[in-house]
Amino acid sequence: MQNKKNQSSVGLMIQRCHKWRQKRKQYMDQARQTADEIERERLMQTAEHYGRIVAAEQGKIDSSRGPSEKAAAAPATDESADDADEENGFPDFISNLK
Repeated sequence: MQNKKNQSSVGLMIQRCHKWRQKRKQYMDQARQTADEIERERLMQTAEHYGRIVAAEQGKIDSSRGPSEKAAAAPATDESADDADEENGFPDFISNLK
């Protein structure tokens, strides 16, 4: 019973992560299309915020999964994160903000 409840909880966390990744991509797309430098910076900071939320939630998901589930899910998760950064055209921008 506990395992089924844990799977449901992890499923909900994955859904939230997906939603937040979409929001992050939306803000990055808006930033790319905005001519105003201040508005672009605000949008990028908002996208960075969603990126931090996703990273924290992904950590919770990874810690909730068993060892066999982690091995099966790890490559897919890593590839999707790499593709998102390459697709956005801002791979270093967010990490270099200070």
